[in-house]
Amino acid sequence: MSFFGLGQSATLELRLSEPGSSGGGGGGGSRGRAGSAGLPAAGGGGGGGGGGPGSPAVFVDGETVAGRLLVSLKNPGKRLEHGGIKVEFVGQIELYYDRGNHHEFVSLVKDVARPGELTQSQSFDFEFTHVEKPYESYSGQNVKLRYFLRATMSRRLSDVVKEMELLVHTLSTYPELNNPIKMEVGIEDCLHIEFEYNKSKYHLKDVIVGKIYFLLVRIKIKHMEIDICRRETTGSGPNVFHENDTIAKYEIMDGAPVRGESIPIRLFLAGYDLTPTMRDVNKKFSVRYFLNLVLIDEEERRYFKQQEITLWRKGDIVRRSMSHHAAIASQRYESPPPAPPPAASTGEPGPGGDSEPPPHAPAAFARGRADGDAPRDLLRDEED
Repeated sequence: MSFFGLGQSATLELRLSEPGSSGGGGGGGSRGRAGSAGLPAAGGGGGGGGGGPGSPAVFVDGETVAGRLLVSLKNPGKRLEHGGIKVEFVGQIELYYDRGNHHEFVSLVKDVARPGELTQSQSFDFEFTHVEKPYESYSGQNVKLRYFLRATMSRRLSDVVKEMELLVHTLSTYPELNNPIKMEVGIEDCLHIEFEYNKSKYHLKDVIVGKIYFLLVRIKIKHMEIDICRRETTGSGPNVFHENDTIAKYEIMDGAPVRGESIPIRLFLAGYDLTPTMRDVNKKFSVRYFLNLVLIDEEERRYFKQQEITLWRKGDIVRRSMSHHAAIASQRYESPPPAPPPAASTGEPGPGGDSEPPPHAPAAFARGRADGDAPRDLLRDEED
């Protein structure tokens, strides 16, 4: 920075190395990138790759972050005094209701140049080896979790600072236990339905397969849909904030059902803006997902039942600069193929593995419940 237009000044530019190279790679243009410029809302649901040159590069836990810092003098040949040049790797949580405080959970520093003078433009290599990145990048309603590189040239009057956003994806293996969801709900003497989803844990490009079975219908239903809802929770104790966001609405029935009718469900998640489920991230926030079954009758009254699901990111990217253990773990990410769509009241196995009863025997269908359990209530929307 110059003073009253006098003196030398400089600009900083950060460039990432190619995956697998060490230090001064130069371009970094071919590594995986996010699908949209800047941090995508709620972290983005896709994998690394496909974005433009303005998109942040995608990294995973245990991967090396390396590159080159370019210092360009505006007036080559003139002396530029500085108090040292450093590059930082920072992981930070920002709560929007507490903007003055940034909570850093990762902070690494590399000094690339000692205090001295520069008379011409120079470049400096940096490398953060096998960096721990414990959380997924996220940008929500009340909180933002971000990773970035920050280059700083110390000056007497004002430092020269340049930042580069990075996107981090947390990869998971296929869950060992993934039980189907079965539940019978209803309104006493008016409506009894049983819904079933093939799994309780889904990766971000998975397919939700299930069915809705009508055991008793005495109200005039005209419409039924499934909503994917995200609930963001920030703060703790008395200062807890909840934000609910409907990510998608998927119509599964239009028209009045009859007793014994079975409605199949097949919902593809790949097209929606989803993140993995996050629980108590650094004791600052949580992100949870729900499937909301909504029924609307002819008088526009809404009935709903919510069921939590767990989302996780399948590891479809293996970095050559990842740690040995992370690379081995990434080989096990492939999940079994999704269950076939349920047959509509034919007695064939459904997504949970049990046979569906024929329409004339709805009472035998409720064997997903423990003996003696009463059907759970279907909730009425209080806003209507």
